[in-house]
Amino acid sequence: MWIVLFIIAVLFVLGGALMLLRSAKMPKIPDNVKAQPYEDDDE
Repeated sequence: MWIVLFIIAVLFVLGGALMLLRSAKMPKIPDNVKAQPYEDDDE
């Protein structure tokens, strides 16, 4: 029985790590954040 609980715990850890990696690869940018153009591009 302990082996089953251990496997479930490992699956939860791996699932959480994959979710963090997936969210880190695709950052969510809020709609109210706009890209500000640089004013001094000549330099």
